[in-house]
Amino acid sequence: MMGKIKLGVSIGDPNGIGIEIILKIFEDRRLFEFFTPIIFGPFKLLENQKKHFQLNSSLVLKNKNKRLQKTQLNVSDLPMPQDDLVFGEASKVAGKLAIESLKSSIAALKTGEIDALVTAPINKETIQSEDFKFPGHTDYLAKKFDGNSLMFMVSESLKVALVTDHIAVKDVPKLLSTELLREKIQILENSLKQDFNIQRPKIALLGLNPHTGDKGVIGKEDDQVIRPLIKEMSAIGHLINGPYAADSFFGHQTYHQFDAVLAIYHDQGLIPFKTLTFGEGVNYTAGLSRIRTSPDHGTAFEIAGKGLAQIESFRNAMFLARSIYFNRKEKTHPNTNNKIEK
Repeated sequence: MMGKIKLGVSIGDPNGIGIEIILKIFEDRRLFEFFTPIIFGPFKLLENQKKHFQLNSSLVLKNKNKRLQKTQLNVSDLPMPQDDLVFGEASKVAGKLAIESLKSSIAALKTGEIDALVTAPINKETIQSEDFKFPGHTDYLAKKFDGNSLMFMVSESLKVALVTDHIAVKDVPKLLSTELLREKIQILENSLKQDFNIQRPKIALLGLNPHTGDKGVIGKEDDQVIRPLIKEMSAIGHLINGPYAADSFFGHQTYHQFDAVLAIYHDQGLIPFKTLTFGEGVNYTAGLSRIRTSPDHGTAFEIAGKGLAQIESFRNAMFLARSIYFNRKEKTHPNTNNKIEK
């Protein structure tokens, strides 16, 4: 039986829907049977938003000298900004608080103070600073944990990973190489085995060009880079198939035949993933020594402060983080009896 984990939560952009979702989720007290949550953010801000949304979540200040409260939201307090925070507004003040929350939560993840981390959405423009010069969480976490990360979108019905993620489409062909493909395939395989208990993962690799190049008529990368690597890896026992043209692959629902899909670039993978699973999917950073997940949506400034935010994706991110934690623990300590923590 899987037990309880210490779950860290960064608040993301405070002008978005992140804090609303966090507070809403833990109104369901049954979740404390699975998680001891630690929220990294200003206690006063969390209290203010709790009142704004008329919620009943129970907050308590985390005290270094006391044990964590098992049935309340433990808050690792951060300084409250002097300037006003306004729902739906992109501001540097909000961006600065988002990075402070992320830095504090990552520090706790490194030391083992928390077992896994769920990150609320950030605004990629306002968070940019001397401390954060990255296109998103994935690359930032890879640097912090000295790993080769993989953006991996996960749902019950579909798993999609990306060879390249937050880069301009025009740069994708220049970055695509045998070495990069091999690295991403290996990270994906390892994650499926270690994190999802799939011992012989079957992976579909999408092509770069329309119709996978049509034998060189619409680009040569599929024939020169992708097909030779698939042949090489298949010859030594990897279950890699492709390259598949993305439109017909998803149109014919061929993805049901595979444990995961590896897309070459961001929209090639995320458009079908979010079309088929939106509101339920989870963004998982595979390939690192620590566990981080997040919901599949952004800050949603257009509905921030209105009480309309949906919690399903964030809740799924929490439970996926917990599942991966115990899958990894079972592999390193196979005889551990994971009883529910009281």
